[in-house]
Amino acid sequence: MTKNELQNRCLGYARVSTYGQTLDAQLEQLRGAACAKIYREKVTGAHSDRRELLKMLNALAPGDVVTVTRIDRLARSTFDLFAIIKQIVDAKAQFRSLAEPWADTGTSTGRLMLAVLGGLADVERDLIRTRTAEGRNRAKKRGQHMGRPPKLTDAQKEEVRRRRAEGATLTELARSYNVGKSTISRLTGAF
Repeated sequence: MTKNELQNRCLGYARVSTYGQTLDAQLEQLRGAACAKIYREKVTGAHSDRRELLKMLNALAPGDVVTVTRIDRLARSTFDLFAIIKQIVDAKAQFRSLAEPWADTGTSTGRLMLAVLGGLADVERDLIRTRTAEGRNRAKKRGQHMGRPPKLTDAQKEEVRRRRAEGATLTELARSYNVGKSTISRLTGAF
């Protein structure tokens, strides 16, 4: 294979969310688009640990063209889509969607649309951050405890401090309250 043939490989990515669905239609379209290699998986787009997607991204070479049938096969949110496309572009490869011709980093229109998409991803991230902070503040105002529940009650904490002052070891205390030694250590200030 010559250097030119190694470059500009058309790599396909096909994904379905559940095992009840089939990849057949996507595979047919990607083969019709001359994809030399097609990475395929059956996993929800919400999972960040998509082995085949990661394998494809790690195998990218300059000039490669990543092709999907629709952009929702690549990612479920604007933020994730932009992050994945950024990885593709950073590898000096291109991205294109067969169903959305505007999503083609090989064209000036595609690059413009993806720049707008990047801005939308930033807005989406800010909205999520704002809503999360507002929800946390509302919960605190209602007196809800944030985070994991404490392993020991206030009475148990006092008892631990008293027993430690009387000479009990970290191991003994940890065992009697079914917690780790680090929990007792943090509570009593002992190491």
